[in-house]
Amino acid sequence: MSDSTKAAGSGGLRRRRLSDNSTLVILAACVISILCILVGGHLYGRFLSSRDLGGRDSAIEQLVAQNQKLKRQLDEKSAQVTQLQTKLDGVQASLNALMPSANTYNINPNQSLVVGNGRLTVGMVGAPGNEGVTLNINGKQQTVAAGQIVAAAPDASTACRVQVQSFDMFKAVLVATCSGAKAQ
Repeated sequence: MSDSTKAAGSGGLRRRRLSDNSTLVILAACVISILCILVGGHLYGRFLSSRDLGGRDSAIEQLVAQNQKLKRQLDEKSAQVTQLQTKLDGVQASLNALMPSANTYNINPNQSLVVGNGRLTVGMVGAPGNEGVTLNINGKQQTVAAGQIVAAAPDASTACRVQVQSFDMFKAVLVATCSGAKAQ
């Protein structure tokens, strides 16, 4: 072998070594670059998220304060509504005492009333019981439950109705109406 062949053979080997080393260097540089990009992106993402969390926390604090303010206003309005309802109930009770509904009568135990434009005499016999009240309607005693209607005819040309709306142990509320008999 000649020197030129040796020189040519050792030069190719040297080029191979350089190309193997440069490939490793390039590969290492790429891996390091990718790692740097990943770490940098992660750190930048954390920075952005911490900045967004700060805005979110302040928005939550504002909403909590606004919610508490609205709850206080709701409580105040609810108290006002309760006061107004109490006033309304008192005024309604006063109005009902002054002007009871037409044909509506409160009757106490052992009391008699002339009702139906003077056509009927209704009396309550004793105190109301659990099931009903005992009424004396023009001399006829009947036990009547709440909501029940009793028909009475004081004369042939008049038809009357007595209904017990409600009762408790102290009184009964009656509705009594009379009208002329209908032609048949």
